[in-house]
Amino acid sequence: MTADVPSLARVTTGVSGLDEVLEGGLIEGRSYLVRGQPGSGKTILGFHFVSAGAAAGERSLFINLEEDEADVRANAASLGFSLDGVDVLDLSPSSDFFAEDQSYSVFGADEVEGDDLTEQIAERVAERDPDRVFVDPVTQFRYLTGDDYQFRKQIISFTRFLEEHDATVLFTSQTTPDAPDDDLQFMSDGIVELAYENDRRRLTVPKFRASDKRAGPHGMAIHGDGVHVYPQLVPSAHGVGFDTEPIPSGIPAFDELLGGGIERGTITVVSGPTGVGKTTTGTQFLREAADRGERSAVFLLEESVDTFEHRSEAVGMPISSLREEGALVVEAVEPLTTSPQEFAQRVRREVEEHETRVVMIDGARGYKLSMQGEDDDLVRELHALGRYLKNMGVTVILVDEIDTVTGDFQATNSGISYLADNVVFLSYLEMEGELRKVAGVLKKRVGDFERTLREFRITEDGIAVGDPLTGLRGVLRGAPEFVDAEE
Repeated sequence: MTADVPSLARVTTGVSGLDEVLEGGLIEGRSYLVRGQPGSGKTILGFHFVSAGAAAGERSLFINLEEDEADVRANAASLGFSLDGVDVLDLSPSSDFFAEDQSYSVFGADEVEGDDLTEQIAERVAERDPDRVFVDPVTQFRYLTGDDYQFRKQIISFTRFLEEHDATVLFTSQTTPDAPDDDLQFMSDGIVELAYENDRRRLTVPKFRASDKRAGPHGMAIHGDGVHVYPQLVPSAHGVGFDTEPIPSGIPAFDELLGGGIERGTITVVSGPTGVGKTTTGTQFLREAADRGERSAVFLLEESVDTFEHRSEAVGMPISSLREEGALVVEAVEPLTTSPQEFAQRVRREVEEHETRVVMIDGARGYKLSMQGEDDDLVRELHALGRYLKNMGVTVILVDEIDTVTGDFQATNSGISYLADNVVFLSYLEMEGELRKVAGVLKKRVGDFERTLREFRITEDGIAVGDPLTGLRGVLRGAPEFVDAEE
């Protein structure tokens, strides 16, 4: 029989999403390293940490070794942080250092300043007995010690001193090729690593002693109110019971083609060349969901909300009234500024807070172009999002544009056909000098479907689907021929 392991007290970081990554927050009374290149958000994360403590009635100490206190408070205020109740110990160099030419030509900096700084810190800690301590950056101590051994010894002693006062410690590092922070990584109880490259921010937690943590990398953004972390989506952690019932489109001929409709909790890819009517087809299912009293959401990755609304209204789909009634939410995703984890969280919020039952993502190519990340990573993220939505019983419509207008048939263009439970394709064909459209079903995992093609039209009254096309061959090549009756 295994003995129960006592749960460890947790301390919130104050950062949206980070406590979720840490499975509840930092462990009380331990020391953690925040590392990353300049501009990655280390100090801002510290603002969250100390201000969250002050807001909870805890004693927070900010030990600053670079900027003076006035700049620290001004920078915090610019992001909406109030450091009222936060004690700032300013150990940054003053202008006197330059004015009095304190170049230490006889004694080294470690002989002149080290003891003085240590004494100031010890006195302030003894005086205030802080619950939280943020040191920014701790690597400044490296220049106040004689060698690496003395630095490591001093940092270990420093963190133990703070932990003996039951303080939870967060400290940042500044690394250079000549002075890496490997020693700090070994000494800390955990590491929060921030990355910022190619306008993309990420957060990982490579080390976290005595606790589980969410595998990364995780999405991260810095907005006007500070740092936001968007944890990796774990589909298996979410799920509800639901009936796999067919969801009709509301167009009888189209539903016949689909064998009754598309099933709840499945992913349907609607593919076809530009202008053929993919988005309109997906919107028809959203409109029908509203008629059933269900809430739907569409996320636009290739056009604006105004364009989508105007185009839908032009073909008889009352998008504006559905939005006003709260039956439909339309969101445009800002290109190249959104991580896939942030996008997944927006979708989750719709599903979990508003019980949204149908979600359309328009489109797959726009997802790969608009989101931050490499193609392979983005396909995996889209797969995770799709699995999550299926587990939650949400019907997913994924619009995918293919390159060819006519010619060799192509089901999808973004390498996502394996995600689909259903593949509905729309295509152009040329008949007697006229450009026409057809619709068909290539794949359906749940239930049967009609294995013919039907003519497809978009009119001012909406979508019109004709009878099955018979007596023709070569339709999928876009150049059909009539088949002789005897043949």
